[in-house]
Amino acid sequence: MNDDELLHRLQASDPASSLPPADPDRAARLLEDVMSTELTTENRETGTHDRSPLTWLVAAAAAVIIAGAGIFAVMNLNDDSATPTAIDTPAASDPTVTELSAPDAAAYAAKCMVPNPEVLAEQTVAFDATVTSIDGTLVTLTPTTWYAGDPTDLVEVQAPSAEMQQLLSAVSFEQGGRYLVSATDGRVTLCGFSAAYSDDLASMYAQAFAG
Repeated sequence: MNDDELLHRLQASDPASSLPPADPDRAARLLEDVMSTELTTENRETGTHDRSPLTWLVAAAAAVIIAGAGIFAVMNLNDDSATPTAIDTPAASDPTVTELSAPDAAAYAAKCMVPNPEVLAEQTVAFDATVTSIDGTLVTLTPTTWYAGDPTDLVEVQAPSAEMQQLLSAVSFEQGGRYLVSATDGRVTLCGFSAAYSDDLASMYAQAFAG
């Protein structure tokens, strides 16, 4: 029987194979004790040349224990390093929205005027924005510049009726269009104060909200 066969049989018949691996330091001390302890008729003067097969069998068992402990430690190290860790990601928050309604036509019937910086400056909400969607009468705009009011990510406007557009110069929103819009008390202004972007109207907004 060669050494490999002996080691294979030793491992197969090991009654402690189902137990956790021994501590490597403790196993090393065990091996040292075995090699330095007199067994049967052996003594220290003969060295290792005349040791009995039992001595080498015990020594081999201790070596297997040490090797098993080393493999177990390496496997645990690899398992620990490969274990993924959870990363908490903040939940995306909903965009902030300013909601505006269609203007009250009756309030403008007798006093519609030519747009001017003085009246425009009295509006509590004013912004430069682009229409990103139209769903029925609901128009959603994405602002690029806020002149007045608390900035939000989006603005939702109830579009004025066709009659308001014809009689009171109410703004007519189109998909992808750029607009300058002002409002007070949640209602979009008429008479050209809110309209499609133009350099002249942009200049008026800049003047009205210069402070």
